[in-house]
Amino acid sequence: MNGDSTEGLLAPARRADSAPILLVPYMWIGDFVRCHSVVKLLRERFPDRPVDVLATSLCAPLADYMPGLREAIVFDLPRSRLGLRQQALLAGRLRARRYGAALVMPRTWKSALAPFLAAIPQRTGFVGEARFGVLNDWRWGERKLPRMVDRCAALALPRDAALPAEWPRPELNVPPAEVAAWRRRKGLPAEGRPAVVLAPGAVGPSKRWPASAYAALARRLLTDGIAVWVVGGPAEKAIAQEIAGDTAARDFTGTDLREAILALAAATAAVSNDSGLLHVAAALGTPTVGIFGPTSPWHWAPLNPLAATIQADIELPCRPCHKPVCRLRHHRCMIEISADQVLAATRRALAGTIPA
Repeated sequence: MNGDSTEGLLAPARRADSAPILLVPYMWIGDFVRCHSVVKLLRERFPDRPVDVLATSLCAPLADYMPGLREAIVFDLPRSRLGLRQQALLAGRLRARRYGAALVMPRTWKSALAPFLAAIPQRTGFVGEARFGVLNDWRWGERKLPRMVDRCAALALPRDAALPAEWPRPELNVPPAEVAAWRRRKGLPAEGRPAVVLAPGAVGPSKRWPASAYAALARRLLTDGIAVWVVGGPAEKAIAQEIAGDTAARDFTGTDLREAILALAAATAAVSNDSGLLHVAAALGTPTVGIFGPTSPWHWAPLNPLAATIQADIELPCRPCHKPVCRLRHHRCMIEISADQVLAATRRALAGTIPA
């Protein structure tokens, strides 16, 4: 297979090939969730071909709850260097599984190296960093595709195929027994009062609704008789403590993403910034309020429907913005979203589940 093939990496489904397919996704939590759309596409097109995914230790728990995925190959490659030794070790693991195809979603040269060293016969990806050697099914036009999900999922289609009107929605299924066990570990009653999860983290402070606003929301929810749980990584520990204060809100932040997944699965509703946990909550089917400040919901919101999308109702010429810190230093896109506005949306999300 070479870059001039008109069919591309994943030839028509009439092919009787049963060799497994490897996905190399972006290793951000939200983008990893998005890759489940690709899993669904591949399982529909190639029901006889198992689908595996490469995962970091951080993202690996998500793979446990993705229907249709056979296995996660967990391997933490170095982020700041090529890591030839680690690439070779990973390639050995991939070679043993006899993959017939690999879809490489990131556009970096490094991300395609292990599939190349593993001699996976068909390696698809956008040309990106001039990857003519390490890939052999080259795709063009990445920058013409408006959303990340379009760029990732297009690799699962034949070359030059028209994009569908809608992609399959990501899905995370947590067994009820795991949720029940998590509740017991946390000392939560099996059938407690409704609970709202708050996910105050994001990549960069510009995408974070202020901790003081989350704290005001938490106090109002607690006054309503709603339990409040705060989730996130170690970086959100201080934010969680500020939000909880001296209230009965629970801090469930920590190093294990599985804890956040289980909390979101157990919750009645969730409130999240534009972050990976927003995608997790939506894929779980938890009614979720998404808070968007500088970024565009059309580009970055989950494919799964949200209970509400909150933005400051003001004209800002600096929006959309993808800087990690507000370059104009006013952060109005987040500061002007009130706790009352988010509370009203959260109460609507809860309305169908709170007893009258």
